[in-house]
Order: sequence, then structure tokens, then C-alpha cells
Amino acid sequence: MSLFRVKYLSFFFILVSVFSFFNIIYSYYFNLYLNLYTYYFSLFSSLIIGLLFYKIKEVNKKPSIFEKILTVFLGYLLIPIILSLPFYFSIYNLTFLNSLFEAVSGFTSTGFTIFDNIKHIDQGLILWRSSIQWIGGLYFLFSIIFLIDIYDDSLKKSLTNFLSFNSSEVIKQTIKIFILYSCITLSIFFMLNIFDIRSFHSLNLSMTIIASGGFLPSNDLSSILVNEGQIIIFSLLMLVSFFSIFFIYNLIFLRDKNLNFFYEDIHLFLYFLFIVTIFFIFFSFDTDFIYSFLSLVSSISNIGISLEFDQSKLSFIYLILVIIGGSFFSTSSGLRFLKIYSLTKYSLNQILSFSKPKNVFMNKLVFSKINFDLKEINKYFLTIVIFIISLFILTLLLSLGDINFESSFKLAVLTLMNTVNSSAYGLGEFNFSNLNFLTKYFIIFFMIIGRVELISLLLIAKKFLFKY
Repeated sequence: MSLFRVKYLSFFFILVSVFSFFNIIYSYYFNLYLNLYTYYFSLFSSLIIGLLFYKIKEVNKKPSIFEKILTVFLGYLLIPIILSLPFYFSIYNLTFLNSLFEAVSGFTSTGFTIFDNIKHIDQGLILWRSSIQWIGGLYFLFSIIFLIDIYDDSLKKSLTNFLSFNSSEVIKQTIKIFILYSCITLSIFFMLNIFDIRSFHSLNLSMTIIASGGFLPSNDLSSILVNEGQIIIFSLLMLVSFFSIFFIYNLIFLRDKNLNFFYEDIHLFLYFLFIVTIFFIFFSFDTDFIYSFLSLVSSISNIGISLEFDQSKLSFIYLILVIIGGSFFSTSSGLRFLKIYSLTKYSLNQILSFSKPKNVFMNKLVFSKINFDLKEINKYFLTIVIFIISLFILTLLLSLGDINFESSFKLAVLTLMNTVNSSAYGLGEFNFSNLNFLTKYFIIFFMIIGRVELISLLLIAKKFLFKY
């Protein structure tokens, strides 16, 4: 275990046991006995593993970044196995592969599901699906803190003044994240309740939104959001996954209003206003704008859920928004807007420098004093290269699994960006349960790669190409 820091994982196994206990209490309280015993499997197995991992003695030295990335990747492999137990031992006769597929999909905040009809699932298991997303979103945020040293200085400055965390600072930041994450979840829950959304739906949707997940407590969103007010508030709440989780906290509690803490969110806000304006002017003729607005916000936050109506003309634009993504320190996926913006600005400056060699072009981010250097640009470019290669490989593998090329391409994008399939992308009726076992394994693997790509593959590239 010298290569793994399993004490880091012990917290999440114990957290799984806590949610298992909550599900047991919930099932007893509402007389949901069909799958009650299944949560005992996840309760005791996660509790035992968590305690064992906590008791394992580790080498008393600072872990290398390579050891940290192995630990994070191990968590994405082991934790979903425990999370899959209630699915596997449920009354719905799921195979282990289908159970694991559902668990990985939830834990990576993707939202692909093998269930054809959510109405046939008891409420306890629906709540378990949402809990998996919540735990997975928190795991992703903790992993960013755990691996803070791999990120560029400019991105780190949007989170902290510390370029490298010591152990006490890591604990401080993770506690802050846990409290913020929980409080924001509760706030979303109460807001949805205020707008007369059923409490059970509000609870599940709040865990979906905060984690940028895609699981719904019903077959379609239109059965939950029944009026325009609910659609608007739900759309606005999804922006929580688009901006940094620290944005509101820094705005209220930060004494030193250092612009470095806000520059990313300022860029994201301007980007959001620009996209909304373009959609309102050019793409709101055929339908009510609020329906397109919901799909737009859902795409930029990498949630992906949408209302059921024809959006085939806009599906490619939504996919582009999914690829761009949101904040560096949020539960959303994507290549990250700020990286694409920086790379674009640097490329334009390089082109202009040839046409106007006497001019000096500064590679500086607007609204901040931060300059990005060539090493950062190289890594941003490498991010896009890795994504394109991964997209090509997954599209090819899905095509070999008897899926037509268009669907394979769209599904590959959504898998790598951890975004659920919906009518916004023309894949609302896609059936995952009928896929062959190899295709399911490929999707499981790339759902994990999509979540850890910037954490692991970029690290490896940085180590060998940029002499980390």
C-alpha cells in the first residue's frame, strides 16, 4: 500500500456507510421494505473497509504526486463497487455489470442509467442513486484539493494564496468544502420546496444539481417542473455547478477582496451573458425561450438534463457548450472555459505578432494581474489533444458496438464530459441496458477517465514533457 494513501479513501467509505444508514432509516420510516436489506450490505462493507484503511500505517513521508494520483484513481475503482451492492442485491435482478454501470455513472456524476422506467423503482433506491452522485461530487472536489500541486499557478490563485498546501491547510480547506457543499445542497433543497416542488423530488434534485449529475427521480423532468416559475428557478439553481463553489463564500467572507479570487467567475459570468444573449436573439423563435434556457444552463454546467421537446437543430451547439465546461473548482466537467479562453488569446497574439512585429501583445487575463506563460499554454493545448484522442478512440469503440456514428460521437462526448444523455443532444431515448458487455465496460472506463483526465493524464504528460 506504499503507493496509495488509503487514509484519504477511508473518509469516503465511512461516508458511504453513513448514507447507507440514512437509507435504512428512510426505508423504515416510509415502510419501504422491498430493498431494505440491501443497504445493510453497503453499510457494513463500507464501514469495515473504511476502518481498515484508516488503521493501515503509511510511510511517514510526504507522498509524491504520482502516489496521490494513484490513490484518487483507486477510489474511482473501489468506491463504486460498494455503491453498486444495493443495485445488485435489489429485487430488480440486475447483473453485477449493470449494477456497477449504474454506480460508476452516479459516482462520476454522469447520469447514464440502465433503468428503463424510474417509476418502477422504489423511493429508497431512487434516493440511493442521488446519494451516489452527491458523494461522487464531493470526492471530485476533495481530489482537487488533494492534488492541488498539479494545477497551474493561475488556477491555484483562484482558490488560494497557497501554491502548495501543507497537511493542516488541506484539512482546513476540505472541512470548508464539506460545509459549503452541504449548505449549498440544503439551500437548493429549500429553494425548490419554496416553488412547490415535491419534497422527495426536491431532495433528489438538490443532490443532482450540486454534483452536476444527471439522475432524475422521475422518467422525465416535465413531470416535476409543471410551470414556468419552477423551470426558471431550476435553471438558475443549476448555475451553482457552473461557478466556483467558493464564489459566494469569498464574496461574503473574504476580507481581502483580492481580484485573483474572482477573475475566473467574472470571465464565466461574461461568457454566460454572451451565450444567453446569442440564444435569445437567434435561437428562441421556434419555442419558448425558457425551455432553451434550461438546456443551455444544463449544458454549460455539464448536468445535461432537459425538458422533452425537439431540440435537434441545437444539439451540436449544446455539445460545444458541454465540451467548454465551467469553473475550475466546481463539480462540472469540460475542458474549462478559462483554459480555452487563455489558449485562444495566446494563439491570436501569436498570429498578430507576425503581422505587427513592432507591437507588444500581453498574455494577460482580463480583470486580474495574472500572466500565463508558455508552459501553461502547452498544457492547455495538451488537454485538447488528449480530449480529441480520447474522443476518437471512444467513438470508434462505440461504433464497433453496433451504434451508428452520429450517436457514437455524441455519446462519446457526453461520456468524456460526464454529462447525461437527453433530448437536448438527440439521445433521450438511448437504451444502455441493451448494450453488449464490452461496450458497457468501455463506457465505464471512459466515464472514469473523463472525471480524472485532467488530474491524471495531464499529470503524466506534465511529468514527462514539462519536467515537473
